[in-house]
Amino acid sequence: MDIRAAVLRATGAARPYADSRPLSIETVRLDPPGPEEVLVGIRAAGLCHSDLSVIDGNRPRPLPMALGHEAAGVVEAIGDGVDDLKPGDRVVMVFMPSCRHCAPCGAGRPALCEPGAAANGKGELLAGGRRLHDASQDLNHHLGCSAFAEKAVVSRRSLVKVPADLPFEHAALFGCAVLTGVGAVMNTAAVRPGQSVVVVGLGGVGLASVMGALAAGASPVVAVDLADDKLALARSFGGVETVNAADPDAVERVRTLAGGGADVVLEMAGSARALDAAWRMTRRGGTTVTAGLPPPDAVLPVNIVQLVAEARTLKGSYIGDADPERDVPRYVELFRQGRLPVDRLLTKTITLDGINAAFDDLADGRTVRTVVTF
Repeated sequence: MDIRAAVLRATGAARPYADSRPLSIETVRLDPPGPEEVLVGIRAAGLCHSDLSVIDGNRPRPLPMALGHEAAGVVEAIGDGVDDLKPGDRVVMVFMPSCRHCAPCGAGRPALCEPGAAANGKGELLAGGRRLHDASQDLNHHLGCSAFAEKAVVSRRSLVKVPADLPFEHAALFGCAVLTGVGAVMNTAAVRPGQSVVVVGLGGVGLASVMGALAAGASPVVAVDLADDKLALARSFGGVETVNAADPDAVERVRTLAGGGADVVLEMAGSARALDAAWRMTRRGGTTVTAGLPPPDAVLPVNIVQLVAEARTLKGSYIGDADPERDVPRYVELFRQGRLPVDRLLTKTITLDGINAAFDDLADGRTVRTVVTF
């Protein structure tokens, strides 16, 4: 079948993207679902910094590629071997398919699935190969999803069923921003009630981490960013202290608010400088978690004596160490209870034709989450 999709054919386009148009809206061919695959009609797809890092070249991916990895939609058709979904089911896409058979999957860490990571790196689906094509060549899949499109064929292992009354523009955010941000709090850091938590970087993932810290009973919760509007949004959640990262005394202010350093500091800015600040905000015996994705050559010097003598922990978190089949329903229920106000992350909705200008807004920090709706 023919569908419209946003295709990236080269990285490093000049800003503004509204003029250079790195994403071309094209009519491409989509194959029907193969065994253990599903055809999804996309209803909403969020713009994330992980998409932006492919567009600007900081996160190399095989090109040409149909972008988009944070989405929700409706099952339209199923391939052989899919017996737990049916046409009409509402689903959220997850950008790391899990085979459920490799060593990490067997150890209960499907976010680290080895075949899933290999397929994502090659621009293929979990079963291998590509289902998108233009007139002359195959198109690569973005993280098994390619969700900036009217429809997508994905692995069954890239989908989680969600309630039929969950709005699509909110449901989409659970597949990346919420899964990553809340998961970093609840899974990676395993925050306990009464622990102090600091979040550095208030994009969609960082703000989701603030929500997750509040839901976990952390106190105090401190949010750090350069943008006053995002700090104000974090304060509006209730029970959140804020510090502008531009303050030359920001680290000491945070340490004071957290009673001499925080039990858990989460870096969500994707910056080595931010991670260094997060490390310095962490108390003796505390844990520093990073889910940001800076350029691949970024490094963090760590004082090893401090690491040992202060019994400090530095952890990476990918997709919030999530088990999506367990965590997405759990986080949706917290949303329905009013404990995770995920709808507050949504800045605006756009059509597919406005996607390039919307990435300008994201790059300039003017939005938290913009969602393409179909």
